[in-house]
Amino acid sequence: MTDSTMPKVRLGADGPEVGVQGLGCMGISIAYGPTDVKESRATLDRAFDLGVTLYDTADAYGAGDNERFLAPFVNAHRDDVVIATKFAISIPPGDMRQRVIRNDRPYLRECVEASLRRLDVDVIDLYYMHRRDVNVPIEETVGAMAELVAEGKVKHLGLSEVTGAELRAAQAVHPIAAVQSEWSLFSRDVEISLVAAARELGVALVPYSPLGRGFLTGAFVNADQDLTEGDFRRTQPRFTGENAAANVALLEPIRVVAEAHGASLGQIALAWVQQQAQVHGLPVVPIPGTRRATRVEENTGATRIVLTDEELSLLEPIAAKVAGDRYPDMRFASASRE
Repeated sequence: MTDSTMPKVRLGADGPEVGVQGLGCMGISIAYGPTDVKESRATLDRAFDLGVTLYDTADAYGAGDNERFLAPFVNAHRDDVVIATKFAISIPPGDMRQRVIRNDRPYLRECVEASLRRLDVDVIDLYYMHRRDVNVPIEETVGAMAELVAEGKVKHLGLSEVTGAELRAAQAVHPIAAVQSEWSLFSRDVEISLVAAARELGVALVPYSPLGRGFLTGAFVNADQDLTEGDFRRTQPRFTGENAAANVALLEPIRVVAEAHGASLGQIALAWVQQQAQVHGLPVVPIPGTRRATRVEENTGATRIVLTDEELSLLEPIAAKVAGDRYPDMRFASASRE
C-alpha cells in the first residue's frame, strides 16, 4: 500500500486523484545516460511506497521501451496508480535530436493502440498530446482524442506545452484534466498565460523538469564536462559553455534557503514548484524524474517543506536571470507562441 501521509489532489474537475508529487519515467529509458534496470525497478517500488501514484511516460521515450518497462509495475498496482502517456512526437532511432510532431487523427489512432499494447492495459488513465502541431487545429486533435474517451480507450485527456489560448480552445471541445509543461525556478514561461487559463478552467498543472533537468540540484556544473556522451542535456543551451557558468551562480539563493531548512538544493527547488499551487490557486503535481530510490525519498520529502514569504521573495528573481533557451529548437516549447 502507498503511504497515506502524502497529500492528494484531483487533476481537473473530474480527473483522477493523485499524490501531490508524481514520477517522471523518461530517464529510465533515454536521455540521461546508462540505466541500471534493477535499480530503476526498485525506484518505482519505492515511489509507490512513499505515496507516489502518478507515473508519467510517452511513446517517444525509447521508441516505446519506457512503456514496456512500466507495464509490469502498472499491472501489479493497477487499481492504485494512474498511468499517463503521450503521443505526437516521432523520434528516428539513434538520433533523439530529430523530431517530427504529428497531431493528425490517423497517427493518433495508431499511437493509442500501440501504447495500450505496450503498457498491457485496457485503458490509459491520462492521455496527453505531447506537443502541438500548429498546422493542425487543436480543436480537431482534441476532438479525435475525445473519441478515444467515448470508446473507453482513454479515461482523461491532457495537453503538453500549450498556451493559455490553446488550452481554452481545447477545453471548449472536451474537458482537459491536466497540462504538462516545464515549470521550475529556471523556467517560468507557463506564467505568461497558461497558469491563469488553467486556474480559470479548473485544469491541473503537471510540471516536468521541476529540477531543471538536475541542474538545480547542483549535480552537475557544465554538461559538456560533467555528463556522459549521449546525455541529452549536452544539447541544451542552458547547461553548456558560458550559459552554464552564468547559471551556476543563480543557485546561491537556493543554497541559502536549503541551509535554513536543513534540506538539499533539489528539495527547495521542488518545494518552490509544489508551493505554486497556493501562490496561483490551482492543482500542481510536479513529476521529477529519477532512477534511484534514494532520490525518490529525497524528492518526496520536499512535499513537507513550506517556504516563507521571505524565502519565496529571495527565489523570485532567479528565472529572469537564466542564460540560454530551454531547447536548442524552441519549436518544442510554447514560449514562442505566447
